[in-house]
Amino acid sequence: MSHQNEDYEKSELYRIRHSTSHVMAEAVLELFPEAKIAIGPAIEDGFYYDFDLPRSLTPEDLEVIENRMKELIKAKETFVYREVSADQARQIFKDQPYKLELIDGLEHGNLDDDGNPTQEKQIISTYQSGKFIDLCRGPHVESTAQINPNAIKLLNVAGAYWRGDEKRPMLQRIYGTAWESKDQLKEYLWKLEEAKKRDHRKLGRELDLYSSNDEVGQGLILWHPNGGMIRHQIERYWDDQHIANGYDLVYTPHIGKASLWETSGHLGFYKENMYSPIQIEEQEYYIKPMNCPFHLHIYKSQLRSYRDLPLRFAEKGTVYRYERSGVLHGLMRVRGFTQDDAHHFCRPDQMPEEIDFTLNFSMNMLRAFGFKDFQAYLSTKPEKSVGDDKMWHDAEVALEETLKRVGVPYEVDAGGGAFYGPKIDLKVKDALGREWQLSTIQFDFNEPERFDLSYIGEDGKEHRPYMVHRALLGSMERFFGVLIEHYAGAFPVWLSPKQVTLIPIADRHNDYAREVAARLKKAGLRLTVDDGSDRMNAKIRNAQKQKVPYMLVIGDREMEEGQVALRRRSGESLPAMSVDTFIELALREIDEKV
Repeated sequence: MSHQNEDYEKSELYRIRHSTSHVMAEAVLELFPEAKIAIGPAIEDGFYYDFDLPRSLTPEDLEVIENRMKELIKAKETFVYREVSADQARQIFKDQPYKLELIDGLEHGNLDDDGNPTQEKQIISTYQSGKFIDLCRGPHVESTAQINPNAIKLLNVAGAYWRGDEKRPMLQRIYGTAWESKDQLKEYLWKLEEAKKRDHRKLGRELDLYSSNDEVGQGLILWHPNGGMIRHQIERYWDDQHIANGYDLVYTPHIGKASLWETSGHLGFYKENMYSPIQIEEQEYYIKPMNCPFHLHIYKSQLRSYRDLPLRFAEKGTVYRYERSGVLHGLMRVRGFTQDDAHHFCRPDQMPEEIDFTLNFSMNMLRAFGFKDFQAYLSTKPEKSVGDDKMWHDAEVALEETLKRVGVPYEVDAGGGAFYGPKIDLKVKDALGREWQLSTIQFDFNEPERFDLSYIGEDGKEHRPYMVHRALLGSMERFFGVLIEHYAGAFPVWLSPKQVTLIPIADRHNDYAREVAARLKKAGLRLTVDDGSDRMNAKIRNAQKQKVPYMLVIGDREMEEGQVALRRRSGESLPAMSVDTFIELALREIDEKV
C-alpha cells in the first residue's frame, strides 16, 4: 500500500465515507428488509455497498434512500465497536449468507472482512449504528453527527459479481460520495458532469475517431481516419524523438513459438492472459502478449562488448491479451493494443545515468502532449524475488536518486515491486486533476538470466547486463483515450485531424476558398472546405462541434483583398489578415504545440 493510501485511510474523510456507507445500508434495509448485504467500503472518492435485492433499483429508489440517510444522520447515531467470536458473529448474521462466508474467511485467517486475501490473523469485530450492525474493522466517526447531510450524494447503481467472480451471484452496487462540506460536494459533482462530457467513448463517436463492434470482436479497436491522423502525428513525433535521443527502432513479429514463451516464463506465469495456441507445421505458436522476448533475441543476435552499451531498443509493437468482456472499457481496457515499448541494456556503472535519461526523456515527451503535473511511485523489493540483494539495492538507490535529482514528487511503495525488479510508475494529472498511469521504468533481473544475456567486459570476461523495461505512453489506445478526455476532444493544433475549415459565405466565394486551400495544403496544413449550402453561422457551428482549431471565413472583402477572417474554436475572432500571415501564425502554434 502506498503512503497516499495509508494517509487516506487514517483521515477524517475516510472515516466519514466509511460511516456513510453504513448509514446507506441501514436505509436500504429499511426499504428492503429481505435484502442480503455484502461489503461496503470507502473508496477513493466516496463509498459503495453491495446488495442482493428482490428487484432492480431505480433512480427514484436512490432518491428515497438518500433522503432517509439524511434523516438517520440527523438522529446522531453513535457507532459502537465490539469484538466477537466467530460463533457470535454467525448468530448475529445468521440470515446474511455473504457475511457468513466472510466470517469463515476471518476465522481461518485467510481473508479480511472485505473478503480480501490476507496473511494476518484477523480480529472479528462489528460496528453498530442505530438498528444497523455490520461485520467491520472500521474506522468510523464517533457519531453520525460528524457527517454533513448536505455533503452526501448517491450517484448510481452498477452490477457487481460477488467477489468479482462471474460464476457467483450478481449484486447491485450502490455508489455514493461524501465530503466534509457542501462546497466540496458541489465541486466534485461538477467534475463528474465534466468527466461525462469528456468521456472518450462519447467523443470518439461524435468526432468520428474510432469504433469497436461485436462482429469484429470485443476489445478490438478500429481507428477511423480522424483518429488515425492523430495517431500518425503522435507516432511521427515519437519516432523523431526516439531517434534523436539514441534509440534504435526495431520491429518484431506478432506470433512466436511456444518455446519462446516458455523461456520467457510467460507460459508459466501469464498463460491465463494469453490466447490459445496456433498450430503451424505441428508446432505451437502464440500471439504475443508482450514484445520483450523478441528484443532480447535481437540483443543476443550478436556478441556485445562493454563499448556497445548502453543499447536502447524501441518499438511500437501491437500485443494481444485476453481480458474478460466485463472489464473492457472503450480505449482504456482492450484486447489488442500497441505498446510503445523500449528496453535498455547497460553496464552497472552506466545504470544511474541511464535511469536519469529515461525518466527525463519520458517526462519531456509527456510535456509535449500537454501534461505538466507528475506524481511518481517507487515500488521496492517484495518478499519473493529473483536477483541478488546487491542488484536490488543498487537499482532501488538509482531509481530513488533519479527521482530526487529530477525533482518529481514521489511516494515509496515498500515491497510493491514485481518479483523480477523494482520500478518507477509515473502518473500524470489531466485537466480535471485525475491521475493516469502512463510511464513505467521497470528493472528486470529475471529475463537476462532466462535468456542468458551477456556482454564482454573490459576484463575480457562475460558479464550480465542490467535490463530496464520502459513504457512511455503505455499504449497508443489508452494514451489516446486519456488525450481525448484531457482535451475534451479539442486537441492542440499539431494533433488536430483537421486544423482548418474554410467557410465561403456564398457560392461566389468558393473558387477563392479553393485557391486559399491549395496554399494552406502546400504549407502542410490539414483542412477542409465547407462549400455546402448551409448559411455561414451553421457552418461555423458545425466546425466548432468538430472542434476544428481555425475557421477561415471568406466573403466579398476577403476575396477582394486577398485575405481571410480568422475565427478560433474558442469563439475569438481576429481581424482580417493575409493568407501568408495566417500560415505563419498557424505554423508557429503548431511548432509550439499549443
